[in-house]
Amino acid sequence: MNEENKVNYYSIIPATIRYSKELKANEKLLYGEITALANKYGYCYAKNRYFAELYHVSTETVSRWFSHLQELGFIKIEIKRNEKKEIIARYIYIVDKPYCVNNQYPYCQGNQYYIDEKIKENNINKNIDDLFYLIINNKSKVPKDFYKELERLELNYTTDIIKIMQDKNIQKIKEIIFTIFCIYQGGFKDIITQFERNTLIKLYDMCKEHKTKDFLNYYKQSIINQYTERRK
Repeated sequence: MNEENKVNYYSIIPATIRYSKELKANEKLLYGEITALANKYGYCYAKNRYFAELYHVSTETVSRWFSHLQELGFIKIEIKRNEKKEIIARYIYIVDKPYCVNNQYPYCQGNQYYIDEKIKENNINKNIDDLFYLIINNKSKVPKDFYKELERLELNYTTDIIKIMQDKNIQKIKEIIFTIFCIYQGGFKDIITQFERNTLIKLYDMCKEHKTKDFLNYYKQSIINQYTERRK
């Protein structure tokens, strides 16, 4: 087994994966391993052979697992080829699909976020705006423990404050709050109490510099990594 693929990050298996009736047990384990490997760069580049040795199965079996996860929209696989059309690299990204509780929010569909690789950017922005609107105008629909953490982090903005802020800063706050909520809904309530405002903002700026295609997921994974590493 390739030693460079071995990492000490926690794996993440959200409720949408754990309770999926369409996924086999080993496919759920594979998903968790991908999240651990993707923590470092925002994507996983391990080959099928690595997973085959890890789970004592054939590379063909691993290939079927990957195909099924991608078919269901839980991962996205990008292939890089050279001028001769030969495969030189493979990048596996986690598609963020945390679940919602009791369908409380206007952007929830079927008790899960309607976010996968098929969703256009304008729909993702609408989801972000919907949550921010609730926090600003109708906080009674926001979970009390989540809103309490926003107050602690001084992210509970008011309409008057928003009016005097620059658009780029408003968008930044929206994306930070939305990412925290994704973490909250993804089963990481215990680490949210450890969040620090300055750290969240610093990580946001650092992740923006990477110019990754899936910024929100990359930022979320960076936050989780930062705070789970502290507990070791």
